Amino acid sequence: MPPGSPASATPPAPPEPLRAVAVGLLNLSGLGVGYALLRVWWAVAVCWAATAGLLLLALPAEPDGVAGGVVAGYLVVLAAAAAHGAFLGLRRRLAWPPRAAVAVLLGLVLLAAPGGGYLAYDSARDEATEEMLLDRLAEADELVSEQVGRPFDDAEADYRRALDDYAALADDHPGSRAAKRVPERMERYYESVGAMYGRKDFCAAIEPLTFLRTVPERIDERHLGELRGWPDDRLANSLYECGVSGLGQPSSGAGKDKHLGALLTDFPDSAAAAKVEPAVSAAISRAAGGLKDGEPCASVTTLRTLGGQASTLAKAAGAGAAALTRDAGTASGHVRTGTYACGVDQYEEGRFAAALTTMNDFARTYRDDRNRPLAQKIAIAAEIATKLPDAGRRLPTTKSGGGVTVTVKNDSPNAVEILYTGPVTGKFTLSACDGCTTYANRAQARDKACQSGRSYPQRTLSLPVGTTYFLHKSQGTTNSSGTDTARIEPGYTYTECAYVVSPFGIGPAT
Repeated sequence: MPPGSPASATPPAPPEPLRAVAVGLLNLSGLGVGYALLRVWWAVAVCWAATAGLLLLALPAEPDGVAGGVVAGYLVVLAAAAAHGAFLGLRRRLAWPPRAAVAVLLGLVLLAAPGGGYLAYDSARDEATEEMLLDRLAEADELVSEQVGRPFDDAEADYRRALDDYAALADDHPGSRAAKRVPERMERYYESVGAMYGRKDFCAAIEPLTFLRTVPERIDERHLGELRGWPDDRLANSLYECGVSGLGQPSSGAGKDKHLGALLTDFPDSAAAAKVEPAVSAAISRAAGGLKDGEPCASVTTLRTLGGQASTLAKAAGAGAAALTRDAGTASGHVRTGTYACGVDQYEEGRFAAALTTMNDFARTYRDDRNRPLAQKIAIAAEIATKLPDAGRRLPTTKSGGGVTVTVKNDSPNAVEILYTGPVTGKFTLSACDGCTTYANRAQARDKACQSGRSYPQRTLSLPVGTTYFLHKSQGTTNSSGTDTARIEPGYTYTECAYVVSPFGIGPAT
């Protein structure tokens, strides 16, 4: 302008591409520095607002980061600022620095700001992810801790959920701090699940320890290390201890017997499996000792159970099968001896019905036993004693015969079984009497039964002096019975008459 002329707008500078590049680079920092050097303050404000908005949305850093749309929008703003700044800088002088090359260098330096910010934000986001994973680890830890003391049936679902959480951390985020802590947590996990073993509650420990053997199926084995075999010995010992506690117990032994079978099948070479046969043998010996200690019946029940258990275990055993089979045979031998002793004990205690059942079973089962004849005598006396308790005051013997003649006749239309006991014991059956009838009452029977001069089915006995107890058992459709107590004295002969009284044809009785 000529000197003294009025002021006018600053004329545009000559085009300079390097200056345009510098302004564009400076605006890429997101701070609007290129606009500031051109003194375009409104544009500076727009850049700051965009960057501030991004920071508000991005901070604090979250594991998922900023939404992709926000980042794309911000990059559009930066690109627009760079292009617009370059357009303005092509013909507009910079307030500073005086040379465009220096501005280019400054722009390149300031590009480190968004790059460094991105790296810092990425690091912060990684840290946020680590914290999130550690929180998930802590939640799984708490879930495991809450199960302490709970029955495994109630806690199993939570244990499975915690295990799934550990597996997800270890497999999905293998390089994380949380994943690196999983092996340590698994040690606590195993100790928590297997806590019942530490408390020596072996029966309760079986189910959780069995569950722990399945853990390698749910989580990579490299996270378990030596824990893979942690449950095996403990489970084997639990199966043994729980199973042995059920030996000889009819009510609960069946279930616990299965534990010993599982031990022999699943851990045949374990130290616990090697103790099964000796334990069974010792249990049989203890029970056999009870046959002489006043409880033969209880011992027989125990021995019978042990014999069955030994036979069952022999089927599951490998090398020990023969020994267990021998144990079963030993138990059966003691059952044989004990059954007789049990019947005697029942008889002597006045439990005649039980003694009758026991001795009949013994005689029917052990036909070659030397005690069978006496067992049959005791069964006869026991049956009579159920009707005449005095008949059971003394244990029968195998003696027979005597000096007094007793003739037993049957004056009834039914066959009758005659049982007798006293100094001697026995039984026999008389066939039905042809032409004989029932009597209307006992008085009639006493007058007319077993009349002399008439032939009746009969048996003559020679009995010792003393009291003999008779039981007549009619073999008719009603199976009625009657009793008689005869005091046998020397110098006499006796007739025992069986007859049936049927008042009005109803309710026959011997």
